[in-house]
Amino acid sequence: MALSARLEIRQGQGLVITPQLQQAIKLLQLSNLELEAYVEAELERNPLLARDEGEAEPPAPPEAEGGEARAEAALDEVAAGQAQSDLDAAHDEASPGERATGDSEAGEAGGAIDWSKAGKGGGFEGDGDGMDALAAHEKTLAEHLTDQAALLGLSGPDLALAGVLIDGVDEGGYLRLDLAETAERLGCGVDRVEAVLGRLQGLEPVGVFARDVRECLMLQLQDRDRCDPAMMALLDNLDLLARRDMAALRRVCGVDEEDLRDMVAELRALTPRPGAAFGGEPSQPVAPDVFVREGPGGLWLVELNTDTLPRVLVDQRYHAKVAGGSRSDQEKTFVADCLASANWLVRSLDQRAKTILKVASEIVRQQDGFLAYGVEHLRPLNLKTVAEAIGMHESTVSRVTANKYVATPRGLFELKFFFTSAIASSAGGEAHSAESVRHRIRQLIDAEQGGAEVHSDDRIVEILKEAGVDIARRTVAKYREAMRIPSSVERRRMLKEAV
Repeated sequence: MALSARLEIRQGQGLVITPQLQQAIKLLQLSNLELEAYVEAELERNPLLARDEGEAEPPAPPEAEGGEARAEAALDEVAAGQAQSDLDAAHDEASPGERATGDSEAGEAGGAIDWSKAGKGGGFEGDGDGMDALAAHEKTLAEHLTDQAALLGLSGPDLALAGVLIDGVDEGGYLRLDLAETAERLGCGVDRVEAVLGRLQGLEPVGVFARDVRECLMLQLQDRDRCDPAMMALLDNLDLLARRDMAALRRVCGVDEEDLRDMVAELRALTPRPGAAFGGEPSQPVAPDVFVREGPGGLWLVELNTDTLPRVLVDQRYHAKVAGGSRSDQEKTFVADCLASANWLVRSLDQRAKTILKVASEIVRQQDGFLAYGVEHLRPLNLKTVAEAIGMHESTVSRVTANKYVATPRGLFELKFFFTSAIASSAGGEAHSAESVRHRIRQLIDAEQGGAEVHSDDRIVEILKEAGVDIARRTVAKYREAMRIPSSVERRRMLKEAV
């Protein structure tokens, strides 16, 4: 069969993600500090962009959670004469490059934009690797601790408590929170906070979550199985060691000079600042992107923090001046590209603010029990639930909740704090949080210490199904092993040995 070349005309539909759409998608996942840095770079690059130095307009009326009607935030109208476009909808405006060439068919392709198919993509002119460089950073101590805490098998409320405690750890690894104040703010008992803290103090690096130097050294000695009475006496008298009063130390520790010398050498081998191994940038205070406050009638009001929103505008007067003085085609193309890029950035910032407000409002509506009654009432929630409620894609919600914080009457939380997994109910009712199911399993096994029957995994499944939790035996075994609880055979043997 002979090969030949021929021309064919084919018509088809395809998703076109312009550089400007890539810009809008990336803007969503930036924190307010990263966004500020990016906007500053754009102000230097684009002569038609200007910072709005005018007096800030009154903030948009907050959204009240409750009832069917939720008002959209009234934000400034930008790019006069241009229709606003939702980032999840089609956009019919030509990109700067398309305007220069007159080829705008790609912008007229229409159809809904599926953000899940928008990868990192290539950079656009003037961007290079700037966006990626802004987001790039070394793994911090908080991220390292969060990754480990996720593997502890904590219940939903306890995992939320762990997140709060991790936020209270300084760069040296010390906990700088008052436990009683934290318990009161989160609506739980101090005993529960101390129990979660005890689990977290077993994380790496050893010694983190200590509240003073003595406790930090004690945690490291316990990990080495060297925390005997003599060593505890030495830890209780660190002031004598600081004064080099060895005679007094020998008396209180009950050891001779050689043993004391060895004990002091062990202390010097420990790390008084276990978190210092995680270098990096000095921590910066977090500014909330959203405020939540209680309104009349038990409603929760959600509003944006206008201080974190960059205020930029297109300098139309300067554009008219330079456009009138442009003579060559290259100059006209440059001015047209700058104008289109500036208009798109202003609109992208406007749409970003609206999207954050919409997502945060739905999260507050779903987790109103936590805001009203405390961490015990944190409901299971996932990205899909929020996405379906507000008519957006899951990937959009994921980008919005990344690096965004909300200030509530119970403290400052990252938006991802409110997402927990769920297990279906056997009675067809409301789903159960996976973490709460782990908590029930631990309660059943803890009750065995009081003389109750030792439950096998099958028996635990039966008890949970009677309580309305639809769970498989292998899931119970997985949760039990994640919590480092031995099997029923081993627990029976341990109880007999204890007797």
